[in-house]
Amino acid sequence: MYKNKTITIISHVLVWLTLVCLPYLLSYGQEQEIDRIIAHFWIPLFFSAIIFYFNYFVLVDRFLFPKKTVQFIVINTAIIIFFLFLKEYIEDNFFKDIIKKRLENTERSGPPFKMAIYIQLLSYLAPLFFSVALKSTKRWVKTEAERKEAANFKLKSELQHLHYQLQPHFFFNSLNNIYSLVDISPDQAKSSIHSLSKLMRYMLYETNLEVVPLSKEIDFLKKYIDLMKLRVSDKTTVNYSFPSGETGIQIAPLLFISLIENAFKHGVSATKPSTIDVNMTCDDKSVLFSVENHNFPKKTDDKSGSGIGLQNLEKRLELLYSDKFSFKTILNDDRFLVTLKIETI
Repeated sequence: MYKNKTITIISHVLVWLTLVCLPYLLSYGQEQEIDRIIAHFWIPLFFSAIIFYFNYFVLVDRFLFPKKTVQFIVINTAIIIFFLFLKEYIEDNFFKDIIKKRLENTERSGPPFKMAIYIQLLSYLAPLFFSVALKSTKRWVKTEAERKEAANFKLKSELQHLHYQLQPHFFFNSLNNIYSLVDISPDQAKSSIHSLSKLMRYMLYETNLEVVPLSKEIDFLKKYIDLMKLRVSDKTTVNYSFPSGETGIQIAPLLFISLIENAFKHGVSATKPSTIDVNMTCDDKSVLFSVENHNFPKKTDDKSGSGIGLQNLEKRLELLYSDKFSFKTILNDDRFLVTLKIETI
């Protein structure tokens, strides 16, 4: 903030200093009459500076922005007329020789004197318009920054809400799976609880960041798949393939887990053979994730789960990656395929 103010002050000083020196810069090496420069250049420049800063710091904020346009125009008109008469008064009383020469030139050439008045009027309007333009631009930049900040805050709030919404959904499904193992295989149930505690630790303490290393997300997915494999029968085959080692890719956390949950929810049968294939590949710019499984439609009276996972995923993708992702689902006979491609750069 302090640095920006310093730069602004220096910029204003340099602009006005350049304008003050302009007569010398335009007529370098020629003889200058200091009285003529004061009367015809410095005095109007001083009045222009007053018009500019009075509008910039007072009138624009007090009258123009609150839409008191009539008052704004009246005040500026009065100021400009006052300065026009004041300039003539100063010249008449302090620069008589210059006035005499100007009158002699006027008698010979005629119209240029009136033109000089019009030019002087325009020279006072210029700083007025410039102050309005500069102040309006500054206000627009501030408003735009506030709008972006508000949009960013809303985005973070919505993402946080979706994140918190996902966690109970995940734990609910996992606990249901473990519950089903308690009577059938207590040892597997104990192992599942231990595995779930590791998954919970990751979700609670490591996914609050905007992005996480893809390698950590892969490790989380592997542990979850291994946990889910404990509850399925021998009729279900689960295959998965992930990049090995550190990929160097950063990605938003918990984007893929809902697709794997969905596969175990709809792709497993207690009586029929089924297969779940999970595959992830990546390069320097994108991650391609796919899950293919058998499709066993849920019964209408089956209320396990609520479909919140996939809805949550699509909303998060829209918020996080906008037009940098591709999400497709294909149902072909009894096979269901979902692919998700995310551009990470």
